[in-house]
Amino acid sequence: QVQLVESGGGLVQPGGSLRLSCVASGMIFSNYVLGWYRQAPGNEREFVARIRRFGTTNYADSVKGRFTISRDNAKNTVYLHLNSLKPEDTAVYYCTAGRPTGSTWAWDYWGQGNQVTVSS
Repeated sequence: QVQLVESGGGLVQPGGSLRLSCVASGMIFSNYVLGWYRQAPGNEREFVARIRRFGTTNYADSVKGRFTISRDNAKNTVYLHLNSLKPEDTAVYYCTAGRPTGSTWAWDYWGQGNQVTVSS
């Protein structure tokens, strides 16, 4: 069974940094596109970042230049580096994975979420 487990969240001050990790099991990690989403209270879940099999990345405008997604296939892990954090970044962050079929993919698997709180 495929499982994604996030870690690394917590409370940080505005302007601070954090690194989230997501470890996958039960799949051939290198075959999957990986992503991060977030959901704040009262809001819909929103796209944050994704990384394709060969390293191409995409970011939401709200985080571009501040967040970095990366992957380590040898460790079956995808990371999200959150820098220059703002209070509006406060949310539950979810990792997700999908296997491409042709030119597209679906987000087939999700982690259970990890809380990031940015506050002074």
